[in-house]
Amino acid sequence: MISHRSPTVSRTSRYPSAPVTYTLLILCCLVFVIGPASGLNQAYGSGEALLAAQRAYFHRWGVIPAELFQGSLRAVLTPATALFVHGNWVHLLGNMLFLYVFGVMTEERMGRTEFALFYLGCGYLALLGYAAANSASEQSLVGASGAISAVLGAFLYLFPTARVTSLLPFLFFLPVRFPAWVVLPFWASLQWLAAGRADQGPGVAYLAHLVGFGLGFCYAWARFGKKGPKGGLGRAVVGDGRAAKVKSAPAPAPEGENQP
Repeated sequence: MISHRSPTVSRTSRYPSAPVTYTLLILCCLVFVIGPASGLNQAYGSGEALLAAQRAYFHRWGVIPAELFQGSLRAVLTPATALFVHGNWVHLLGNMLFLYVFGVMTEERMGRTEFALFYLGCGYLALLGYAAANSASEQSLVGASGAISAVLGAFLYLFPTARVTSLLPFLFFLPVRFPAWVVLPFWASLQWLAAGRADQGPGVAYLAHLVGFGLGFCYAWARFGKKGPKGGLGRAVVGDGRAAKVKSAPAPAPEGENQP
C-alpha cells in the first residue's frame, strides 16, 4: 500500500456519468455500514461479542485460501462476495476514493456493462490468484483492492498522460503533478517490493494488487489496443460551471486479515 501519496486526477470537461461506479460505491458502503465491521449496527453487540461477530462475518463472506480449492460452492463464491466486504473505515474509504477517482473515466471509456464485468471478473481473479499462491492460509481475505487495482491498470493504458497530483513526503508534502504513466507504475513497483516482504508486515494482500493491476492493464491493451490510449483528461466541471478536482486516498486500501 502507498501511504505517502495522495493523487488527484483531472477530469474531462463534461461531468461524467458512471452509474456502475456509483452503484459499486453505494453497495460497498451499505454492506459495510450494516455489517459488524463498522461498529454502527447495535445488533452485533459490543466488546468481545462484536469482535467475535466480525471474525465470523469475515470468515463467512471473505476468501479463506485453505478452503477455496476444496470444492465447496460457498467457498467458490467468496472471491465475489469478498469484493464488497471491508475490514474497517480506513480500508473502506481508501478503496472507495480510489474507485471514484479512477473508475469513473474508465467506465466511460469501456461502457457500463463491460466495465461491470471487467471489475467483477478481474477482482475475482485477483483474489483467486492470491489464494492460489497462499493455499495453506486460513486467514480471511476481504476487500475490493484487487478489482480497484485492475481499474488502475486499465486507467494506465487508457489514459497514460492524465495528470495525477501527488503529495510526496520528501518534498514536504507539496503537491506535484505527474502523468499517470509515472505515478501508477511507481505504485505497482511499491506493491511488488512490499509483496516480497509481506510476511514481515501486516496482513496485506499485495499479490492481489499486483495480479489485479496486471490483469487490468492487459485487458485494456487487448481490448483497446487498435484504438490506442487517450491523452490527458482536462478538468472536471461541476453543475454550476466551476472547475473541480477530487482527491483520492493514499492507495487501494490493504486486504488480507482485516479483522480489528
